[in-house]
Amino acid sequence: MKKTIKLAVVAALALGATSAFATNGDVMIGQGAKSRAMGGVGIAKSFGAESALVNPANISSTEDMEVTISATVFMPNVSFSSNAAANAQNGSTTSVNVQSADSASNLSVIPEVYYTARLTDRLVTGIAIAGTAGMGVDYDGEAFGTASDNGAFRMKTALQLLKVAVPVSYTVGGLTVGAAGVLQYGTLQMSHMAQNPNTGAYELLDNGASSDTGYGVEVGATYTAKGLTLGAVYKSAISMTYDNTISSSVTAFGGAAATGIGSGDTLEQPAERGVGISYEYAGSTISADYKNIAWGSATGYKDFGWEDQDVYAIGYEYAANGWALRAGYNYAKSPIVEQDGNPLTAGQAAYGNAIKNFFNTDGFPGIVETHFTLGGGIALGDFTIDGAFVYVPEVTASYNTTGMTAGFMANATQPANPANWDGSTSTADVTHSQMGVTIAGTYKF
Repeated sequence: MKKTIKLAVVAALALGATSAFATNGDVMIGQGAKSRAMGGVGIAKSFGAESALVNPANISSTEDMEVTISATVFMPNVSFSSNAAANAQNGSTTSVNVQSADSASNLSVIPEVYYTARLTDRLVTGIAIAGTAGMGVDYDGEAFGTASDNGAFRMKTALQLLKVAVPVSYTVGGLTVGAAGVLQYGTLQMSHMAQNPNTGAYELLDNGASSDTGYGVEVGATYTAKGLTLGAVYKSAISMTYDNTISSSVTAFGGAAATGIGSGDTLEQPAERGVGISYEYAGSTISADYKNIAWGSATGYKDFGWEDQDVYAIGYEYAANGWALRAGYNYAKSPIVEQDGNPLTAGQAAYGNAIKNFFNTDGFPGIVETHFTLGGGIALGDFTIDGAFVYVPEVTASYNTTGMTAGFMANATQPANPANWDGSTSTADVTHSQMGVTIAGTYKF
């Protein structure tokens, strides 16, 4: 069994070989085509086998057995520019004509496989293997130290998370409870230009990809009466350690003492908790979810200044005999908060704050907020095809990296000394938009 699960994880990661940007921080909105078409709802709305990683209680709608296989083609569009790199190379923000450049990480395939089976009138179980989160950029092909430098330090990042879960639901009357044991497999790769402490020259720092496995639990419940369903869910935090990745990059920019980033190589996927409500009448269903993603207490993310994120989702479905139409909306304010990187106000702390601003915009810009979704499905006997389209309009962020500028002018591996600052300012600027298409096939037998 362990060998089978390992082979399935490897195969799924191979399909999603390029890193993906998820939409709430680094978390995909919803799981499966049905949930994603309705704005990511699913705490109080059942989608059968596809509910395994949204709310395990909702697999209870499985009649006998069903299997769903889906793939999401994810298309983020990210561009970046910063004049901070000019200071690393030339000691002046005016020495390089900074140009914006697009990330080459702009297409990913995210796989999902779900299976559920009814064991008794009250008991349903199954297995789920799905990509659930990730993000990444690729500026490795951009110039460094030339007139066309975009200031990204040739940054390349790739975080991928995949869960294998065994959900179980149990129903008594209108109450259903569910739980799932979760194995999470993740990989993280980071590379960028860094100064060689022995020679002073800038070289590509690339320690390759690192992987880890973590464990968690997800629990949920629903109560249904007269077409109204109330739901709740909790997902535990899962700690992951990616050896010689984050710590190596932090060391290259001055170390934990200088940057204030002391989490080492640990990057904990945060806990989530949420509630939902759904009402069905005459073929129409309207559903709404609220959840909180606890970035602010997650090791690694909190060191980079991420804060807790409130996610609001609403979806509508009209289901007739053999077909369905769905639409939704999802909003979550960016969890990334700009740090005070100005030497005049932040003093010595400005260098570390500016480094956080730089890494958040250059390497992990999970800043998108608004999502519009549309989709539907058609039944062909026991086989159903469902699709979803997600559109995320462009957002921009411009964070202060002046403390980084001052630090490079003094010494690239030391905190900034305001006395050495010549008044030049610098920012890291990023734009980010997304589109995604999910196609799923479900067979009931």
